[in-house]
Parts: sequence; C-alpha cells; structure tokens
Amino acid sequence: MTVKRVVVTTVDWLQQHYFPTDENSGNPALKAMGCKVDNADNITGHEEERPLQKGIVECMLADDSILVRSLKQKGVEVTVDHDENICKIKCDVVIVGSGCGGGVAAAVLATSGLKVLVIEKGNYFTSGDYSCLEAPSFEQLYEKHGRLLSADGNTILLSGSTVGGGSAINWSACIRTPDSVLREWSVDNKIELFGSSEYQSAMDAVSKRIGVTENCARESLQNLVLRRGCENLGLEVQRVARNSSEDHYCGLCSYGCRAGDKKGTDTTWLVDAVSHGAVILTGCKAERFILRKEEDSVRRQRCLGVIASAVSKNVTRKLHIEAKVSISACGAVSTPPLLISSGLKNPNIGSNLHVHPVLHAWGYFPEPRSEIEGKSFEGGIITSVHKVMSEDSKLHAIIEAGGNGPGAISAAAPWVSGLDMKQWMLRYARTVNIFALVRDQGRGEVKKEGQFVYQLHDSDKRNLTMGLRQCLRILIAAGAVEVGTYRSDGQRLKCDGIKEEQLEEFLDTVSAPDGPLSQDEHWAVYGSAHQMGSCRMGVTEKDGAVDENGECWEAKELFVCDGSVLPSAVGVNPMITIEATAYCISKKIAKYLKEDHS
Repeated sequence: MTVKRVVVTTVDWLQQHYFPTDENSGNPALKAMGCKVDNADNITGHEEERPLQKGIVECMLADDSILVRSLKQKGVEVTVDHDENICKIKCDVVIVGSGCGGGVAAAVLATSGLKVLVIEKGNYFTSGDYSCLEAPSFEQLYEKHGRLLSADGNTILLSGSTVGGGSAINWSACIRTPDSVLREWSVDNKIELFGSSEYQSAMDAVSKRIGVTENCARESLQNLVLRRGCENLGLEVQRVARNSSEDHYCGLCSYGCRAGDKKGTDTTWLVDAVSHGAVILTGCKAERFILRKEEDSVRRQRCLGVIASAVSKNVTRKLHIEAKVSISACGAVSTPPLLISSGLKNPNIGSNLHVHPVLHAWGYFPEPRSEIEGKSFEGGIITSVHKVMSEDSKLHAIIEAGGNGPGAISAAAPWVSGLDMKQWMLRYARTVNIFALVRDQGRGEVKKEGQFVYQLHDSDKRNLTMGLRQCLRILIAAGAVEVGTYRSDGQRLKCDGIKEEQLEEFLDTVSAPDGPLSQDEHWAVYGSAHQMGSCRMGVTEKDGAVDENGECWEAKELFVCDGSVLPSAVGVNPMITIEATAYCISKKIAKYLKEDHS
C-alpha cells in the first residue's frame, strides 16, 4: 500500500469516528470532548430567500428538458441538437468557476451589460443549508472532499468546490497585497499592473464590496492566546481584517458561514451578477475549451467557448457553450488541467505552483489553570497575526490561528497509542492550534486533474522551522501547560517549572521535517489552504501562461481569472489579492468586448 493511500486510509478511519452524528447532531465522542454544534434554531441570519435564486439553475435537480426550460426562462439562448444529443448555449461570456476570481469577474462583466453564464461543478448552499459538521461539509464543499494529497503524501491541499469556491469556506482573513510583493511583481517581473493606482483602487473596491471590517469585538480563545503570548514576549501582533461584521463570533466558517455573516462571493459579487442577468449553472463540469486555429493570429488559436457536462446522470446531453470570451476561474489546482486538456501547451501552465505550506503547533490550556476563556472551536478563526522577522527586517513566516474540527485534528495528530489519542481528543476544546505559514520559494506542478507534486525549498524549511519554534514560544508565554508539534513521534513538552535552557534544548529539536516517504524516523504532513501561480502572468510567453490582461498567450479570447495568474506566492492570505487581480482583469475584458464587438 502506498504512503499516500495509508495517509488517506488513516484520515478516513479517524474521521469516521469523530465526524458522524445522529439526526440531532449528536455524537458521544463530540459530547465527551465538550464540542457542540448549534442547532439551526439557535442560528440567526438565515435568508428567507436564497440570494442567488434569481439566477441559479441546478443540474442535480434537472433532467434534459428541465435544464433547457430553466435556462430559457432566465434569458439564455438555447437550442437542442437531438441527433448529436447536444444542448447548444449562447452567451457573451462563459466563466468556469464561481470563487474569488470567477465571482468578481461575473459581477464586473454582468454589470457592464454582458450576458454572463457561470458554470460551477459544485452545488449551491446558503447559510440555512450548512450543517457545520465536518463529514457533510467536506463532502459537499471541498475539492476531493478535503483529501487532495500530493503524489508523495507530503502535502494536503484544501480547496473549495461549491458556489462561492474558496470564499465560501475560507477563514475570512482580508489582508492587502504587501507592498514588498507588489514591488517585486511590478519591478522584477515587469508587470505594470501591480505597481499601478488601478490595482490599489481595485483592492479598495473589493474590500468595500465584501464588507471588510478592521476590528473584532470579541476574539476567540486561539487568537487571545496568540495575542497574549506575543505581548508577554514583547512581540508585535497585528489585527487581521475580515469580510464579516466586527461582532462575528463563529469558529466554523470553514464549513460554510451558518450565521450568514461572512461575505463570500456567493453573498456579494454573484448576487450583483444575477441581479444584472447572469446565470449560474451548478453541478456542471467543464471538460475543455473549444479552440480554433487562427493562421494569421499572433496567438495562433481563438477560443469559441467551452464543452461541459452535468455531474448528474439525469442530464444526458453535452453542453456546447458558445461565447465571445471564455474565462477559466476554477482555481490554481483546477485551471491548469482544464487548459491542458483543451490542447494548450505553454510550459508555464501547471508549473510554478505555490501553496503557502504550513506547520501547526499546539498548546494545552486547561480551564482551571488558564484565565483565558473560550473553546478552541469558538470565535473568529483569524483575527490576529504575528510576523516572524529577522534583525534585518526580513520576513520569514507569519503566525496565525487555525480553524480545525475534531475530525481534522484527530487525523493530523501523531499516533502514539490508543490511550494517548483518547486523552488527546478529550483535551480538544482547550487545545489551541496556531501555525507558521511561509511565502514559499519551492514550486510544484499540477498537470492532471486531482494530482499534483510539490517540493519544499531548503529556505522554506528554514523559515518554517523558525516559525514553528516561535509558535511554541508564544504558546508557552501565554500559559500553556503542555505544547507540541504534529511530528510523527508526538513531539511535546510539559511546561510547568521549565527553565529557559530546557526550553531552548527542546526548541533545538524542532524542525520542518521531510514527509512520510523520506523514511526518516520523524516526519510530518504539510497543509495548504492557498494555491497560486500555476498559470502565472508574464510579460512574454516564455515568462508566463497569460499576459498582463489575463489572456492566454496561445489562445485569443481565453482568459484566466483566479489565483493561478499570480506571479508567485503572496505570503499572506490571498483573498484580497485574487479578487483585486480578477477585478482588474475583468474590467479590461469588459473594455475589450465593448471596443471589439460594439
């Protein structure tokens, strides 16, 4: 059995113990851990009407005839070729994906007067549909049900697969693109967009639309620990803005915001889009873009649309969607395989994948011993951040709090013994998890659907080691009675009465190890919630997969509008960066269509 299969099997076994609940959201293991999921009756803010109902067509609820009728009712031009069993659809713009890139693009283009069709392979859920339970949430909202592992089993990626994409399940952090990164992209990479006032205005515009707030009225246990530890060590800790209200106190937004407070694209940009005539076709998977050779064209090919099919077997016809412009916005994991399957050959497609690898540290804060109140699964997930800097002001890592349910924690926890695992999970509610994230220099590849490879650079390991050690110092300074890492041997340290030299001896043993295939005595699995760069923007075809306008170098009128176009890793939570970039690209597309097709 491969290491990858062993990791997935272990994850499945542990999650089946901690995930399942009865009809009343009950689970004896969860009860023993003090972990409670609110019933729907206790949640306020549910919409009486689904915000996107005006523009949603759901393939899972349709058959061939219902699909055609529903699209026509929403103003989409549809004809049926019965001989070929094809449904032919016409629109101005077709967008594959509805997340931070696709959602923004849909709104900008629809409000400019264009007929927009968004196709999304995931399904549509509103706040009232979310269970906040791990099993159904991973099944319904995540790519590969949250089990997308690298070929060597070293890295696991979390990526959204639902209407709203990653914005529906992310941790709400809204951090503007750092100035140092913008300088690198505009000067070193020579991409003028990122040094322009246009880009700064785009960050302002997207922040306003998704309701970014700078303050948090009440921080969670994990963020309070991060803040307290930093303050006790004399370290700077900063607030993290969020796309929710200042009073938003939900630790389960990674399973969809049940309170309806977080403003993902499903409750903002896509609402704007459907109010201006856009249609969102859910449960619909793009197979390839339709390309035609252009002998006299610099780009050699022209994109005419996309071929797609319904995930549901009730819809049997292929969908041939003809559009003036086609946009791939299905994320840095899914866009490259789609472009490659369409026949594009630029070597930058699927290369240069950056993932912001993270390693977690934990600290146990028993309630009788700690004055910091709360439980690990309550409250805003990310509201504070500490930057790990060197004496020469070089950024090595950032430290934030994580949002992990009991199933995910049990799967990540090192297996020492059955008794140790039970004791570990009984402490779940008061075990604080914080993580170190680096702006990775390492790169990966994603050429085939559902498969990727990734290799950490030596500098990434050094930076992660510095970040992980700082995490442990912070946890101890905040009052943890025991701390540890997720290394395979269950590395941990009891903190009562510990002396400085003992702590330093322990920290000297903490590092960023290789993965399970290394055959080293100690190993770890890295996590990633941010993927970018796999169709990077470049000033020439040699430098990137798309140009500064987001248009593919090989195919006219085929654009990419998601995190894959970023020239390199951002180094912070990338939602604002992706949305601002998508905003700029889609504004240019709208201008192009107005000029060329007027």
